[in-house]
Amino acid sequence: MCFWKEAPYMFQPGELLVYGTTGVCRVEEITTPDLTRSDRGRQYYLLKPLYQDGVIYAPVDSEKVPVRPVISREEAESLIDLIPSIRAEVCHAPTLQALTQHYQSVVRSHDCKNLLELMMSIYLKQRQAESQKRRLGMVDERYMKQAERLLYGELSAALGIPLEEVQPYIARRVEH
Repeated sequence: MCFWKEAPYMFQPGELLVYGTTGVCRVEEITTPDLTRSDRGRQYYLLKPLYQDGVIYAPVDSEKVPVRPVISREEAESLIDLIPSIRAEVCHAPTLQALTQHYQSVVRSHDCKNLLELMMSIYLKQRQAESQKRRLGMVDERYMKQAERLLYGELSAALGIPLEEVQPYIARRVEH
């Protein structure tokens, strides 16, 4: 559900993009910093994460960290409209390492629908644990938070609403 612009695409200052697992960032400028000799003349994006502190210098031509545009408002609303039809299944892995690898692969897919399905799966797992008077595991909690941060951050940017209003917005839309 997240669509990539054809490479090579040069983002411009002021544009929003999704930078790896950092999430939504604004391109502050395109610069050629005075770095090492091997990087001399190389262009970098100066990125300001919307929901974290700090700045990131990311090579314009790097293929190490996926960079893509934020989804459109229409794509965000279509994704939210899919929620009632998604059938979440709890992921049971034989080891914590296998569970971690599964969750990492979903997060690193940088796909909004995959993040949504992961969140719904972990939420279902949480409800099952609570019904058995147990707590959700730390790995599940960590990836639930990461998936929420990435997805809600992108939906916030796409819909033009504050981050804290994303969950209530989704709830209202799904109810209708």
